[in-house]
Amino acid sequence: MQTISIPYFQTGFFPKIFLDYLKGDEKLVPFYSYIPDIKSFKKVIKEKSTQQIDRKLLAEVLEEQHSKFTPTIVGGNSKQIQNIQILNESNTFTVTTGHQLCLFTGPVYFIYKIISTINLSQVLKKHYPDYNFVPVYWMHTEDHDFEEINHIHLFGKTLSWKAPSTGPVGRLKTDSLKLVLEELKAILGENENAKELLDIFHRAYLGNKNMADATRYLVNELFSEDGLIIIDADDKRLKNQFSQQIKDDLQHNTAFRLVNETNAKLSAHYKPVVKPRKINLFYLKNNLRERIVETDENWLNNVNTNPECFSPNVVLRPLYQEMILPNVAYVGGAVEISYWLQLKDLFEHYSVNFPVMIPRNSALWLDKKTSEKLQKLGISVEELFTDIEQLIVQKVKENSKSEINLENEKQQLESVFQTIKQKAIDKSLETSVDAEFSKVMKSLTNLESKLLKAEKRKQEEMVNQVRNIKSKLFPEGKLQERQDNFIPYYLKHGKEFIRTLKENLNPLDFRFTVLREE
Repeated sequence: MQTISIPYFQTGFFPKIFLDYLKGDEKLVPFYSYIPDIKSFKKVIKEKSTQQIDRKLLAEVLEEQHSKFTPTIVGGNSKQIQNIQILNESNTFTVTTGHQLCLFTGPVYFIYKIISTINLSQVLKKHYPDYNFVPVYWMHTEDHDFEEINHIHLFGKTLSWKAPSTGPVGRLKTDSLKLVLEELKAILGENENAKELLDIFHRAYLGNKNMADATRYLVNELFSEDGLIIIDADDKRLKNQFSQQIKDDLQHNTAFRLVNETNAKLSAHYKPVVKPRKINLFYLKNNLRERIVETDENWLNNVNTNPECFSPNVVLRPLYQEMILPNVAYVGGAVEISYWLQLKDLFEHYSVNFPVMIPRNSALWLDKKTSEKLQKLGISVEELFTDIEQLIVQKVKENSKSEINLENEKQQLESVFQTIKQKAIDKSLETSVDAEFSKVMKSLTNLESKLLKAEKRKQEEMVNQVRNIKSKLFPEGKLQERQDNFIPYYLKHGKEFIRTLKENLNPLDFRFTVLREE
C-alpha cells in the first residue's frame, strides 16, 4: 500500500474555517485552548489533571455496559478490560471521538474516525510513557434523526431500514432489521469475508434488543483488540453529574448567551455551524424525545429525581462529555471541529478543560485496478481532485495530435487590431475597431469550442473512462469516504482492511491521505 498526502485545501472539499484552524490562522487562536500538536499534550495533561472526574463511577458504568455483550468483562484480561480498569488511575486519560449509530456503521469515514482515535492513543503513549491513554467511542445514542442513520450506500444502491421511529435512535428495537439482513445477504454473496460479516451483523442486530447495544456489539467486534472503550452516556448516574449544568440551562440560558457571543465574534470571518437555542435540552421518556422550549418548576424538580430524562443537544453534549471523561483530545471531522470552536467560552464558564481538537484522518482508497487505469490515462493522484470538466479538457488537449488551442491566433489578432486602432483618426473609429475585435474574438472562441468538442468525440473512450473513474472515486460528487460503506473493502480484504488502515493512517498528519494499492 502506498500513501500519498495532499494538503486539504487542494482537495476543494473542506470549509475555510477548518483549513484556517489547521494552518494556525491568528483569527481563530482565541477560539481554542491548544495547538493540535504532540507537544501540546504536556500542558493539557497537566491542566486536565486538576479537573475533578469521578473515575470510579465511570469505570463502574463502563464495566456494566460492556458486560451486556462480554460477560467476562469484569476480572478478565483483555486489552479492553484493562483499559476500563485503569481509568481508575489518575495518570490515565482518554482520547475520544463521537458518532451517530449509523446502520452497519454508515459511511466509511466512521472507520477512519475510530482508527484515528486508536492510533492517536498509541502515539501519545510513546511520547508520554508515564501516562496511559484509552481510546473511547462516544455513541450518540440520544440523537433522533432516523433518516440520517437508517441506510447505507452499497455498490451503487441504497439499502434502507424502514421501521417506526420515534425518540432516541439508541432505544430503537432492531428485530425489524431481519429483512434488511436478508437483502444484504443476497447482495454480498458467499465468499468467506461475506459470511464473516453477515455473522457479525446477525449477532449485533438480532442478538441485541436495541440500536445502542447492537452498535456497541458491532464496533466492539471490529476494534476490541485495540482496547477501544464504547460509552453510552444515556445513563442516570452519568447524567446526575451534569445536573447542575442542566438546571443552569433551564433557568439562565447560559449556553444560549455565551455561544451567541462567540458566534458574533466568529461571524466577522466565518459562518457559525450551530446556533444555540434558549434551552439546549430535550426531554426523554420511553420512546419520546421532545425539545424543551419553556422552563417551569416541574422541569427543575424533575432534574433532581430523573436527570436521565434530560438530553443535551449538540451545543451541550461536548460539555457533558468533557465533564465525565478524563479526556485530553477530541478526534473529529471538519464540521465537528468547526462547531467545537464555538464552545470554548462555554467550557471556561463551567471550569471544564477544553481538549486538543485533532482532525480525524480523511482518506480515499484507490484499488489496484483503478490505479492502473489512472496511470494509463496519465492522471496523477493530485489531478483526481480537479473538476471533472476541467480534467477532461486538460487530458483531451494533452492527447490531441493537433493544436486545438487558439491562444496564439488570438494574440496575433489582438496585435493586428491594436495596429489598426492606432490608425483611427477619431474616437468613433476606435469604438468601431473595438467592436469588430470583440466579434472576431467571439468567433474564435466559438471555433475553439467546436474544435474541442470534435476532439472529445474523437477521444470518446478516454473521456468516458475519466468520467467513470471520477464517478467511482467521488460518488455523487462527494468524497468517497462520505458515501461508501466499509463493506466492499472488507469483502475484498477481510480483517486486513482494518490492519492496513491502522498501519498507514498517521493521526498527526493533517493532510488528506490517498491509499493506493500496489
